Amino acid sequence: MIQQIKMINKIVNLIFEAFHLKMIKHEWWKIAWIKEPDSVAEHSLNAAQIGYIIAKMEWADANKVATMLVWHDIAETRIWDFHKIAAKYITNKKEIEKNVMNDQFEWFEFKQDIFKLFEEYEEKTTLEWIIAKDADYLEVAFQWKVYMENGYKDCQNWIDNVWKALKTPSAKLIWEEMTKSSFTDWWKQTWLKKIS
Repeated sequence: MIQQIKMINKIVNLIFEAFHLKMIKHEWWKIAWIKEPDSVAEHSLNAAQIGYIIAKMEWADANKVATMLVWHDIAETRIWDFHKIAAKYITNKKEIEKNVMNDQFEWFEFKQDIFKLFEEYEEKTTLEWIIAKDADYLEVAFQWKVYMENGYKDCQNWIDNVWKALKTPSAKLIWEEMTKSSFTDWWKQTWLKKIS
């Protein structure tokens, strides 16, 4: 019973730790003077949703892709988010992340599951990894599109650069449609349907 109580305590602490991703803002956006950038938690959720969709389109394991993306930034609760310029000077970021995750998950039976996904994400060899990375990039492109349409013009260059990184046909199709759309189209189309 005492062991079970200790494990529940560890689970609760991991959940509280994951909640801190809501407080950690994406640093990259601050370079473009975005005052209230999205959080790492928001990014992870939306990337997992996009990854699930792309995986279904590509006939891949959607649950695996979504799980990769849900956990892919968990180490940032302890090391925070680095923008791309800062990350250039941190040569062992992946090793640091692995050490953090080792501490975060050391008590759990599912540690090996998470580490296997993390290693697959780092090895860059499977279709699921390719989809997860495409989803990670696409989520950022969608966020840049929202910021750009709200007056942050520097974001267009970043949106264009995402295209160069995408690998799957489905991600490219989504990107192309996203560039022709406005982030407000979904509610305008819904509203117009209701009044017609």
